[in-house]
Amino acid sequence: MILAGSFLAAHFFFWITSLRHTSVVSSVVLVTTNPIFTGIASYFLFREPITRAMLIGIALAVAGGATIAFADAGHDSGTVYGNIMSLCGAITASSYFLVGRSVRRDVDTINYILPVYGIAAALLLGSALIQGHALTGLRTSTYIYFLLLALIPQLIGHSIFNWALKYMTATMIAVCILGEPIGATILAAGFLGESIRGGQAIGGILILSGIYLAARGSNLPPKPPQTGFPVVEEA
Repeated sequence: MILAGSFLAAHFFFWITSLRHTSVVSSVVLVTTNPIFTGIASYFLFREPITRAMLIGIALAVAGGATIAFADAGHDSGTVYGNIMSLCGAITASSYFLVGRSVRRDVDTINYILPVYGIAAALLLGSALIQGHALTGLRTSTYIYFLLLALIPQLIGHSIFNWALKYMTATMIAVCILGEPIGATILAAGFLGESIRGGQAIGGILILSGIYLAARGSNLPPKPPQTGFPVVEEA
């Protein structure tokens, strides 16, 4: 759980940092490439086979993400640094789900998320203090957004993923997250004025198709991991 919390903190550090250097769409598309890393690692760590339908679904979803990124290129200010940070966020997110996939076998959701979220929060708070970021004197709306981020995406969104890790493979969870670019594109258009282009709409359709196909081809419930991270045995 310490390892999972550390990976979660690193994921947020890299991903949120990328948003200062590239567009919302590019950042989210790159950070949701984690099924590639998760699928490969799951095979070697847990001997979880990837079905042909899941491979096709991942390929479709990744193609959709690439389509959105291509449509976004040249319209928003993206930088190499921001894209690298987002990609690092994808790798650490994959690691976070892989560790959780093992631990959640024998630890219930509440007893898993409380220490993991707490560790991630402590590490990020320490990072902010070391870097000298101001934690007071911000606008009231900023603190409201902090609260909403904690309640909705984290406590509800991430907790649903962590609950599902006991019943679904880490690869399938990662594929479902590929739907994020669609929601991010819509929200960025509504709140930040970033336009939705034809290529982004096509990419969204490909992503949803890939998620559907991967879900149809997944084997549920997944087999217990045979190798990799040790599974905690009940007393």
